[in-house]
Amino acid sequence: MKEPAVDLRRYGNKEKARILRRFFKTGPGEYAEGDIFLGITVPVLRDVADKHRQMGLTAVRRLLRSPIHEERFLALVILVERFRASDEAGRGKIYRLYLRHTEYINNWDLVDASAKYIVGAFLSDKSREQLYVLARSRLLWERRIAIIATFHFIGENDFKDTLKIAELLLPDKHDLIHKAVGWMLREVGKRDQAAEERFLQKHSAVMPRTMLRYAIERFPEAKRRAYLGRKVRCRCRRGL
Repeated sequence: MKEPAVDLRRYGNKEKARILRRFFKTGPGEYAEGDIFLGITVPVLRDVADKHRQMGLTAVRRLLRSPIHEERFLALVILVERFRASDEAGRGKIYRLYLRHTEYINNWDLVDASAKYIVGAFLSDKSREQLYVLARSRLLWERRIAIIATFHFIGENDFKDTLKIAELLLPDKHDLIHKAVGWMLREVGKRDQAAEERFLQKHSAVMPRTMLRYAIERFPEAKRRAYLGRKVRCRCRRGL
């Protein structure tokens, strides 16, 4: 069987790569400055991952350290599948490998395809203190991992860490954190709208606008306007 990197490259598309570089913000000063894309779709990446899911962790680690975005995505998909198929010791090994390589999990799609399924799943029945360490990190991607990992807990109707980390991230300056937190609050609301609204009643007046809009996306129009208006009035009172 071909090496996965070799297998991948035959699917590259220059025009698609150009579009992806713009979509994932790889320009000067942008959050993914300099990242390299081959122009490969996610379904193809998942098909290739399925062919190589038995590759050793040493080889997966090399792939995760690749300068090419799709190769890192491929490594993470393989890690997720390996995690699901592993016993507790194997899961711990994958979890620790993941946390040692967060600098390579360096775009929102990489985080979103993996954090819930590895970090969240591993910590489901353990101390979650590591999530708070990640949430306080200077590294954007570790902060996103922290909140997205709680998606696993939300699926188990356990919202406390999502809400605590969301509160911790309220002052965050980055749009990608605002979107992630708002998304997770919306997911809480799908299962327990009262729990989401208790959070919003306490914090909506100071939430970043994007975070709030994501959180209330599924609300009826009148309720959305009320939350958005509440924020506007509060900002005016503060003279902002």
